[in-house]
Amino acid sequence: MVLIRRKPDIPTSEITPLSVYKNRRKFLKTTAALAIGGTASILAIESEDAQAAQKFENIMDSPFSSTDEELTSFKDVTSYNNFYEFGTDKRSPSKLAHRLTTRPWSLSVSGECEAPRDWDIEDILKQFPLEERIYRHRCVEAWSMVVPWVGFPLSEFLKSHKPTSKAKYVEMLTLVRPEEMDGQRPGLFGSVLDWPYREGLRMDEAMNPLAIFAVGLYGQHMPNQNGAPIRLVVPWKYGFKGIKSIVSVTFTEQQPLNTWQDQAPNEYGFYANVNPNVDHPRWSQATERRVGTLFGRQPTLMFNGYSEQVASLYSGMDLSVNF
Repeated sequence: MVLIRRKPDIPTSEITPLSVYKNRRKFLKTTAALAIGGTASILAIESEDAQAAQKFENIMDSPFSSTDEELTSFKDVTSYNNFYEFGTDKRSPSKLAHRLTTRPWSLSVSGECEAPRDWDIEDILKQFPLEERIYRHRCVEAWSMVVPWVGFPLSEFLKSHKPTSKAKYVEMLTLVRPEEMDGQRPGLFGSVLDWPYREGLRMDEAMNPLAIFAVGLYGQHMPNQNGAPIRLVVPWKYGFKGIKSIVSVTFTEQQPLNTWQDQAPNEYGFYANVNPNVDHPRWSQATERRVGTLFGRQPTLMFNGYSEQVASLYSGMDLSVNF
């Protein structure tokens, strides 16, 4: 069962649209420019706006909705990120990811399927209709966001390649380009992770209608620091499951070894389902802090609040063992 969006899911009064945010910012900058430098400064502002992120057109309303909670601001969503390819702290990705070249971009699909293919990202955007989905995003470090993702069902993408009966799992790899991704360069103590970043799902998880390939947020193309040009979003799992800047998808018969399971098996498992009853070895997962709020925490929901849609996938499993 899925939750059907009934407009308006979120009161207009609770949301600051990106356009309003940018117009307000532009007004303040223009006022300052007039005071400081006059016309020349204003022209510089217009040039900056001309380079603003590209907007999507014809985004469909999604039949799926997850929450009527207030959206996390565009500023917070794009400046507080986990993306180790650009550094291990939360602020480095937004400062360094502009170096990443996202056009041209290819994504290869292979393995246990009848229709393998090498895609250009522009062809993907043309073939799969885009929709907006407002999803909770829960990170294993006990912080969370509410993000308006733009994307399309992962299931539709996978089905177009006609997976065979041997396809039990799907494995994904991220880009390796150390000349642009600072975090992939060996440091004093070597690389932080074993690149490329690897992630995987069971086929029934990947085919669940909540799982999407996201190509944008807040109505525009995906910012580099959030995983441009294409990333995975699985809203009932912790954020590290959401592999970014994907270049490879492989259908496999064997369960793939994901990066964090490989790097720290005592802390991270294959499934990564949000479970407030299973603590991380170094902190509790029972509560979470919403990014952008100054005070207070809130209870963490089982499966991040998506139990009704996904709990049946794990019927009979011990989720304290299969974490």
